[in-house]
Amino acid sequence: MRQFGYRRAHDVTGAVALLAADPDARFLGGGTNLVDLMKTGVERPARLVDVRELPLDRIEHTTDGGLHIGATVTNSDLAADPEIRRRYPALTQAVLAGASGQLRNMATVGGNLLQRTRCGYFSDVSKPCNKRVPGSGCPAVGGEHHNHAVLGASDHCVAVHPSDMGVALTAFDAVVAYETLDGPGEVPITDLYLPVGDTPHRETALPPGALITHVTLPVGPVATRSRYRKVRERASYAFAIGSVAAALTIEEGRVREARLALGAVASRPWRARAAEAVLTGAPADGATFAAAADAELAAARPLPRNGYKVTLMRNLVVSVLTELAEGDAR
Repeated sequence: MRQFGYRRAHDVTGAVALLAADPDARFLGGGTNLVDLMKTGVERPARLVDVRELPLDRIEHTTDGGLHIGATVTNSDLAADPEIRRRYPALTQAVLAGASGQLRNMATVGGNLLQRTRCGYFSDVSKPCNKRVPGSGCPAVGGEHHNHAVLGASDHCVAVHPSDMGVALTAFDAVVAYETLDGPGEVPITDLYLPVGDTPHRETALPPGALITHVTLPVGPVATRSRYRKVRERASYAFAIGSVAAALTIEEGRVREARLALGAVASRPWRARAAEAVLTGAPADGATFAAAADAELAAARPLPRNGYKVTLMRNLVVSVLTELAEGDAR
């Protein structure tokens, strides 16, 4: 690890100004991803701007009944919050599925959303990677890609986004707020992550130097009947090979409202709009759930060694939706 400077920010304006003064600086939250990448040489910041002491560590009600989650709220505090557990259970389940207790105690909401891919070629600086060095190539396409994307990828990058939290937030239409030198802004989480295309090094729609300040969860009764299910390769904590955040409102045996997002299948948490369209207004039964999964996965373009993900995700979607429907019936 090379030498770097360190400054602790005490207010949002000062934090943004510190980063703007040095284009090679990075914001430091819990450090659970950034510090690892510094150790491997993927990230080489000249300065770290520590934002952990900023007044962004609270979860509060919004005037319209939603929830406002500060960017430095830890994953542990988010998962334990009574309002999150009651009103957005899939978010609690996603966070608890995401890491070990020690990591959750350090990791922050803002940092979780901006964590980088865990693709082995990306984290190995001896290998080419379009995400690290634009135009250098994507060896995963013809190499090790069993846990890579089946939706929304391109020949330039087939890596997946690792966040569990982001999948649940995507299902619930969360909005990400940020601060820049030019003032505040916000972006729906469904628009936060850019399509891969031929520029996989451009990962988010945040302006340069932007600091995430909070995430807003809009009020939504459907979210109270939600589940998050994650499939991983070992029983202890690990990144997903597939995950689903789902919520259903059922009236008289038919789906009145549906929310569905998929994880570990694309470069971003994947909002399953095609599946939601099939579900809405249809009978809440296995045939509908299978048809919804098939509609979403019709766009899948698996690589030679990750085609299993299509079957896995189909079964996972049907299983989670069935569990929700049976719970509603009780």
